[in-house]
Amino acid sequence: MWEGILVFIIVVVIICLLAAAVDSSRFVKVTYEIKSDKLTKPCKMVLLSDLHNKSFGRENHRLLAAIDGISPDAVLVAGDMLTARKGADFGQALSLMERLAAGYKVYYGMGNHEYRLGLYPDDYPGMYEGYFSGLKKAGIEPLINESAYLPEWNISVCGAQIDRSYYRHFRRKPMETSYLKKILGEPAGEKFQLLIAHNPVYFDAYEAWGADLVVSGHVHGGIMRLPVLGGVLSPMLTLFPQYDGGVFHEKKSTMILSRGLSSHTPPIRIFNPGELIVIELKPDR
Repeated sequence: MWEGILVFIIVVVIICLLAAAVDSSRFVKVTYEIKSDKLTKPCKMVLLSDLHNKSFGRENHRLLAAIDGISPDAVLVAGDMLTARKGADFGQALSLMERLAAGYKVYYGMGNHEYRLGLYPDDYPGMYEGYFSGLKKAGIEPLINESAYLPEWNISVCGAQIDRSYYRHFRRKPMETSYLKKILGEPAGEKFQLLIAHNPVYFDAYEAWGADLVVSGHVHGGIMRLPVLGGVLSPMLTLFPQYDGGVFHEKKSTMILSRGLSSHTPPIRIFNPGELIVIELKPDR
């Protein structure tokens, strides 16, 4: 009996190791369609999140080729393209952003890792200045609690940078709608309000603020995914998080949650390949 159990455990471990080896180095394309009567014409966007300085092929040529094959009207970035670690390299992330900005309009929302670099500059000497000066040189102005209007489609893109206290482990700090109005202002009600918000846990607050569409990341798909149960562990160290990846609805708002392109600490993914998300926005008429 015990021999059988031991063999079963060994087989499961081997399968997981093989899955990790494969899934940690690949990504899949996932497409979502969103309709709204606020949109004036179809718009195709690509969503990137949680790259953590990974490269799919030399200088991310596999990822760039996939994006070029989609020919999006714009690229959305939901944060954590690098990893906030002392002395860590951000060259792959910056190179990807530079290459994307050369061909597309990029709307960059902050993740907790980008935010951390600016919050603790002494812990990460030169990283914030180096990365963000590189972005600006490439023509990318991160949306730090700011909005950009896309008149061709009547879309207002807003990037939310929430306080670090909303990323605490183990428990969810309540977020009032007034907090979002304080940092973001009032939503553009007559425009299609697209909110880049890295942490998906506060989807209810984003909806109450007035977002028509929320795009998020942060959870990495739960690192490991199990049938029926879904993602296993969130960065907040909660088991089987409610929001692990996919599309979610709250009243009149929709959230598209990317499972991210990579992970960190540990940098593995099991039964959980990275995601390149395509969002097709269409007028509902």
